[in-house]
Amino acid sequence: MNIAIDGPGGSGKSVLAKNLARGIGLTYVDTGALYRTVGLAVMRRGIEKTDTAGIISSLSEIRVEMKHEGGAQKVLLSGEDVTDKIRTPEVSMYASAVSAVPEVRAFLKELQLDMVRVGGVVMDGRDIGTVIMPDADVKIFLFANPKDRAERRYEELAAKGMNVTLDEVLSDMNERDNNDATRAEAPAVPAADAVMLDNSGFLEVDTYAAAVRIINEKTGESFDERL
Repeated sequence: MNIAIDGPGGSGKSVLAKNLARGIGLTYVDTGALYRTVGLAVMRRGIEKTDTAGIISSLSEIRVEMKHEGGAQKVLLSGEDVTDKIRTPEVSMYASAVSAVPEVRAFLKELQLDMVRVGGVVMDGRDIGTVIMPDADVKIFLFANPKDRAERRYEELAAKGMNVTLDEVLSDMNERDNNDATRAEAPAVPAADAVMLDNSGFLEVDTYAAAVRIINEKTGESFDERL
């Protein structure tokens, strides 16, 4: 079974995907981490987010890998574990910028498709149901109101000791939402056959239960809704 989880930042895609992987017995793949890693590489090189030519020319020097250790996903940049380093607001904006470049999407697409071919995955991102896994058994588009999403992301960043304000997080999130939804290449929009899941005000257990109900209805399975 392959499951696609799409949606904007702060909607809880990664948490849901990780929980589904553990609860149903699938392999979790965070495709957003791949774009964040390219964004980090570009940022470290001092290339501006608007310098499309510079971004493209840097791809030949970038090596991105993904692996699983102890049930956790790690991303490597030229052999360096950058799993935690890619979660800053600045890297988020770079990830949004590089993801709009067709050459970057092509650069990472084959890596993602290799994982799909193996099967038994739950992937989260922004174009999984539309581009990477158009034949997924279940497609969920997860979203929430901007205030909820910003508060979730702010709490996540604050817990990691990052010095950000809620207003900064909300502003960055709104900018990235607009960039992702309006880009010409694989815009972040729901697949036509995706089930829309609004988890505004939900606890983690509520989102999981709602998603499992969707999966059970779509597949005829009877997975436990309890997290």
